[in-house]
Amino acid sequence: MSIEDQPRSVSQTEQYEKCAYRFYLQRVERVVPRPAAWSTQGTAFHSAAEAFEKSDRTATADEMVDLYSDFFSRKINGDLQKEPDLKRWLTAGPPAGEDIEARYRLGRQQVREYVAWSTETQPKIWKTPEGKPGLELYFKVEIGGVQVRGYIDQLPEEPDSSVRVRDLKTGSTKSKFQIKTYKVAVEKVYGVQVNRGDWYLGKTGKLSPVKGVDLSEVTEEEVGARYAAMDAGVKAGNFPANPGFDCRFCDVSHACSFSRSKS
Repeated sequence: MSIEDQPRSVSQTEQYEKCAYRFYLQRVERVVPRPAAWSTQGTAFHSAAEAFEKSDRTATADEMVDLYSDFFSRKINGDLQKEPDLKRWLTAGPPAGEDIEARYRLGRQQVREYVAWSTETQPKIWKTPEGKPGLELYFKVEIGGVQVRGYIDQLPEEPDSSVRVRDLKTGSTKSKFQIKTYKVAVEKVYGVQVNRGDWYLGKTGKLSPVKGVDLSEVTEEEVGARYAAMDAGVKAGNFPANPGFDCRFCDVSHACSFSRSKS
């Protein structure tokens, strides 16, 4: 399926809005992205958190830390086979070798803290009418005339029978657009009200509310407008570059003639 015909996603849309040329290099030209340990840390953490919740919180913290460690090690080793030159890896500062080790340790700590937090707070995970728990729940739905797909980390049930959308974060980047998209998707697919959303932050081991947004007032038209604009740009072949500070964190900057962070 060509990029023009593919369903859209939060990550696609935000990437296109930030730098459409990066979108072009990665998703049209299929440039192989440089690896980054922060990405593996996040994916491994999500796997452990999902496994813990699906165990009905009967798994131990040690078991979840081991699951995280195995996932992290396998993924990093695979990336090292593809790109053995650590100088070409993305980091937020320290050399890649040190960054890999630091994120391995940090992720283990974050998993342990998540298990403790979830065990203490006991969030009630909503289930679909088919009985599937709202954990890493896949959706594909039309929003504003555009097919949109994604995975929702968690859907806790509220006392009033509405659900809350929750995204788990190991880093500092948070997306209100992502939360808004999930709200619209859940209501369209399942017909259940979403009035609140939040993030679980691995950095603090606590929840962070979505400030400045009343989810009960968010509409499909509002969210769909961004997907429609992005979709139209892609179909028109409009991929302008936006070089700047974020180039240093771009995983395809090595193939970009506009990048201010060539390596």
